[in-house]
Parts: sequence; structure tokens; C-alpha cells
Amino acid sequence: MKDTPESFWRVKRLHEMNREEWESLCDGCAKCCLIKLEDEDTGEIEYTDIACRLLDAETCRCKDYANRSTLVPDCVTLTPKNLEDIDWMPPSCAYRLLKEGKDLPWWHPLRSGEYEAVRLAGMSVHGRFLYEDEADMEDLESRIVDWPLMAPE
Repeated sequence: MKDTPESFWRVKRLHEMNREEWESLCDGCAKCCLIKLEDEDTGEIEYTDIACRLLDAETCRCKDYANRSTLVPDCVTLTPKNLEDIDWMPPSCAYRLLKEGKDLPWWHPLRSGEYEAVRLAGMSVHGRFLYEDEADMEDLESRIVDWPLMAPE
């Protein structure tokens, strides 16, 4: 898609987008596929470097997107309706950025025209995670990382 002042994400609200437009907002960073911990006292969300078993390490896309919520019951299907209640999306997430009235960053595939730009900008989980079966799931606190919280430039 060519990035223009009239690009759909600039002229439509999230709830006005059709399914194809909505799905194209996902930049494939896969940060939402990382296991997150919530502090019971403060509600603060912390990311780990452990990813869902369905994450494809090369493409940073779900191996079974259509069935993800059935195969992984904790997987959240993001919609315009539930986006308001989800506070754990990373600061670089297109859904979060647009909800906050911001534009997409230069490396987003809809702006750059290149899916690889997400990885080249250092905004992807590519090469930075372990799968659940490779990690000590009893010691998740030792796997907390802050790089998923990097804000877009």
C-alpha cells in the first residue's frame, strides 16, 4: 500500500475499518505473543522473552492464526470493541497508536511497503525469544525484559 495523506488508517476510526484493513494494521512484531506477567498489587504489566508455542520464529506470525484462540485459550482476539479494555499492548502497536490518535511509525509495513522494515527497525521479537518448552516456566520473573516496551521513533 502506498502511504498517502488519505491512507485508510488516517481517515477511518478503528471501528470503521473493514476486516482486511483491521488485519493489515498488525505489523508482525509479535510482541503481543510474548508471555506477560501482571503485578497483583499494582496491576503493572511486564513482558518476558518467552513466546507462545504457536509463534513462527522466522515470520513472527501465528502458525495457526484461524484456530489460535482454541489452541491457546489465553490468546486474545483483538477487536475494536475490546481494544478499549486491553492495556497491555506495547507502545509500538498500531492498534494502540491509532487508538491514542497517533500515526503509524515509518517502519510499519503500511507506510514502508516492506514487511522486513519492522525487523530492521529492531521492533520485532525475531531472534529475541524462547518458546515455552525451552524456558523454565517456574521462574518467569528471571525472563522479564523491557525491550518490548520501546516506543516507536
